[in-house]
Amino acid sequence: MRTLFINIKTLYANKENPLKPLRGKALRNINSLHNAWVLCENGIISSFGLMENLENMNAEESIDCNGKLMLPAFVDSHTHIVFAATRESEFVDKINGLTYEEIAQRGGGILNSAKRLQNSSEDQLYTDAFARALQLMKQGTGAIEIKSGYGLTISDEIKMLRVIARLKDSLPIPVKATFLGAHAFPQEFKQNHEGYIQQIISEMLPIIGAEHLADYVDVFCDKGFFSVEETARILDAAKKYQLKPRIHGNELGITGGVQVAIAHKALSVDHLEEIGPEEIELLSNSETIATVLPGTSFFLGIPYAPARKLVDAGAALCIASDYNPGTCPNGRMSFLLSLACIKMKLLPEEALNACTINAAFALELQEEVGSISPGKRANLILTNPMDSLARIPYTFGEDMISQVYINAKPV
Repeated sequence: MRTLFINIKTLYANKENPLKPLRGKALRNINSLHNAWVLCENGIISSFGLMENLENMNAEESIDCNGKLMLPAFVDSHTHIVFAATRESEFVDKINGLTYEEIAQRGGGILNSAKRLQNSSEDQLYTDAFARALQLMKQGTGAIEIKSGYGLTISDEIKMLRVIARLKDSLPIPVKATFLGAHAFPQEFKQNHEGYIQQIISEMLPIIGAEHLADYVDVFCDKGFFSVEETARILDAAKKYQLKPRIHGNELGITGGVQVAIAHKALSVDHLEEIGPEEIELLSNSETIATVLPGTSFFLGIPYAPARKLVDAGAALCIASDYNPGTCPNGRMSFLLSLACIKMKLLPEEALNACTINAAFALELQEEVGSISPGKRANLILTNPMDSLARIPYTFGEDMISQVYINAKPV
């Protein structure tokens, strides 16, 4: 099946694959072609060029993109879309002045989601998560990472990962699975951290390894959650099962999350709302990608990660949603572009690269998605008619996406 897109007003990100994530001034560079075409064959990008050079092509389908921009689909490298229920009551608690930590201490937060998930069937979790993933695809997401972490028991963490495995098999986009058993300490282990860590290391990880249920391991290394030492033990144990690390770090305080991530060569360290000059310098000199989650800052009213400083220092920056029921119940990546530009002072081009090609590197999918390049999946976004990329973050309250194509097929 050959699909030909013609009369594209501006084609963005049509570059050869970079060998590494974009950094510094390179993050703002996006090649563009005006009045362009793109040819896809069997769901893969085959070639592209200028309309003036378009030769006769035998394509079964021709799509006229007159006045529209074409972008690579977004890559969301941090989500928690397998969950049992939303948490509106905690939203009201936040309005009434309770902090994230205070809600957690009252049995809310992660423990609230865990309790509800433990009472949900695998089939129901799968059905609900599939619907969320489909909605994200309609909003422009063309690859996704999904974490466990709302189970917090051996059986329920495995249940979550099996749901994610089913999503991998059934969704038409790349899906990466992350084991986040170390998301919080269950209530019964509040005074016995060692007991829960031993469950993760001695009971959960062997099952996950035997069934190949995860690509990555994650730990919430932050104030009130897992210490640097506890995090390091879990990451070291996960190496035996070839689970590469990614870290939740520095959301609630400067507590060593960045340092332990870099020491263990983590693919990414995510959140970073609370970092200082030392952490910025360390990230600028490491291969670990700095993943910022502006939707969480917006929803919780906490500081935004210093994305501008990270980029200027030369760190590899990624933007992701953190879509979850408690701290960011939204996975619309185009809105994150707005937040990145308005609140983090990124240029539109920097923001787009951060949630496409750099995010693809964060999931080791750079050969498959993240840019409009021959040989990659035809996961594409067509905008409404507009003059420039800046119109998307500028018009933050309106959906400027006209159509999303996954493997060259409309969603």
